[in-house]
Parts: sequence; C-alpha cells; structure tokens
Amino acid sequence: MKKSLMAVALVGAFAGVAQAQTAVQIYGTLDAGIQKQTNQSLSIGKRSSNTLGFKGTEDLGNGLKALFQLEIRYEPDTGTVENGVRPLFQGQSRVGLQGDFGMVRIGRGLTPYQETVGAFEPWHAVPTQGGFYTDVAVAGYNSAPLEPNQYSNNRWSNAIWYNSPVTSGFQVNAAIASKEGAGAGGRAVIGTGGGATYLAGAQASANPFSITATYNNGPLALMGGYERNAVETKVMSVGAAFNVTPELKLMALATRQDQENTFRINPKTKAWVLGANYTMGPGKILAGIGQKDPDGITAKTKQMSLGYEYSLSKRTYVYVDASRKKSALAAPNNAARGTVNYYDLGVNHSF
Repeated sequence: MKKSLMAVALVGAFAGVAQAQTAVQIYGTLDAGIQKQTNQSLSIGKRSSNTLGFKGTEDLGNGLKALFQLEIRYEPDTGTVENGVRPLFQGQSRVGLQGDFGMVRIGRGLTPYQETVGAFEPWHAVPTQGGFYTDVAVAGYNSAPLEPNQYSNNRWSNAIWYNSPVTSGFQVNAAIASKEGAGAGGRAVIGTGGGATYLAGAQASANPFSITATYNNGPLALMGGYERNAVETKVMSVGAAFNVTPELKLMALATRQDQENTFRINPKTKAWVLGANYTMGPGKILAGIGQKDPDGITAKTKQMSLGYEYSLSKRTYVYVDASRKKSALAAPNNAARGTVNYYDLGVNHSF
C-alpha cells in the first residue's frame, strides 16, 4: 500500500514538473514549383519562403508567460540555407515575455512595418515576384540596406520588439534596433536617381526604428506604418482592407519612401497597390495592380498580377501565378529593363 501511494506521489510530482516545462511546437512549410520569367530559363524555385521552426511558451504564473521562437529558412530544390549565405535562423530568433502589458521580445525578426504592410497586398506577404510585397507595395524600400548582399531586406538583428494588447480592435507594434544590427556588410543602396552618398561598408548613422498602428473590426481592417532604417531612409504606408462579402476581400495600399539622407537628387518614391481576393469553395483568386513612381523618372514601374490557389486540404494547396511588370529600372532579380513577364506553378504544404 505504501509503495502504491509513493508511486502515485511520484507520478503527480513528475506531472507537475512536466506542466511547468515549456510547451514546444515544431512547425514549417515546404513550397516548390517551376518558374519562368523573361530572359531566364525555366527553373525550380519557390513562391513562398520555406521554413522549419520551433516555438514555445512557459506559464510563469500571474498571467505572465515566457516565449521563444527560432526559424530556419531554406531552399526547397537544394536543401541549403536560404540564398546559400543567410544566417541559420534567418526567419527569426527571439525570446521574450507576454502579459497584461502586451509582449516584449529581443533578437531577430521581421520589422513591425514589414510584418503589417504584407497583410494589405493581395498575395498576403508571399515574397514571390508574382506579388507586390517585396517591391511595389513598399516603394522599393529596404529595411536593412547595410547587411551583406543577398541578406534579407525586411528583418532586423539585435532589436527589441513591443506589441501592445488589442484594445477595441486597436493595436500598436514597435521595434528599435542597435546600430550593430545594421550589418555594414558593404552593400551600397541602389535607389532612385543617382548614386549613394556614402561609401560601401559605411556604418549606421542612426538606430533603426519601426512602428505601426492597426485596427480590426469585423469586415474592416486599417493600418498606418512608419519606419526609418540604419542610413535614415524613411518609409510610410497607409492601408485598408474590407470584406465586402465572406467570399470577396478588397484592399488598397499607398506608400511613400524618402531617401534624402543618402541620395542627392530624386530621393522620393511613391507607390500604390489595389488588390482583391475572391474565394470559391476550395479555390481562391488573387488579383492586383500597382505602380511605383520615382522622382525625376518619366517611366513608372507598373505591375499587373493574377493568381489562383486551390486547397487540397487544410495544409496543402497548389498555385499558379502570372505577372507582367514594366519598368524603366532593372527589375528585381533580373538585369533587363523594360517588360518582364513572370509565371509559376507549384505546391505548398505546411505542418
């Protein structure tokens, strides 16, 4: 009898220890398909970022939680780290606390501006050339211009994030990074109308900071965002999204970038995107048009895109995209100027 009681006590003790431990979740996405664009041969690539992540929380009592998240980004066709040169935990590596005050995290991750603006373009922040997120939606802005070439354009290292609680649909998100997080990897900023006014390898001239305010109430969502990077380039966006019906979502985004700290002439760029998503059973149509208008350049960047996603299950969908982009400047990942047509076909699975 004593042994039985002791066994029960031990089981209870171990159960209490287990409950106190961090609850860890392993997650990820795999996205691969075929791609073709003007002046390039057919290739195997991705539409969305491929991730392998670990995240968890620990209940500290009195409404306080500790949390962490680590996320690896990789290439689907080779299995290598994303772009072959990026950090192992390129996606994010953050630890923090959450409570009634909101959430505070420290480490590496998307800036609040980049995280918010992606929800107001029709490809829902998927970094494909078929969408608008990486170029037109942000008016060509780069959050981390001094990091080494091929690094991410929308993340900060050595930063602190704060997310306020949601109050009546409103939320404020903010972040500030140290100058060491800017990298100084020797990449010159390539912008509108003239050369950079600082040497390659230049150090940060300011601490980057980013802030957004969002409002979500039923079918309506609004956002306003502002960010300054390490070379004091500034970007500002306002956006709106509205679910006209459960099937139809409309969205609009307007952005302005100011590079006057690093460019002597034509430092400002304006851009806008109009988009729609329409759901039909397991299928979804994505459509959008956008324009980027740099100072002093007669020819504007104009883009039209159309996509389709079909869900085979809650975790797997197939997709196809077609995009036509006309620009007087070199298109992203393409040396040619003029009109660039882009097509992709692939499959995305999450776990």
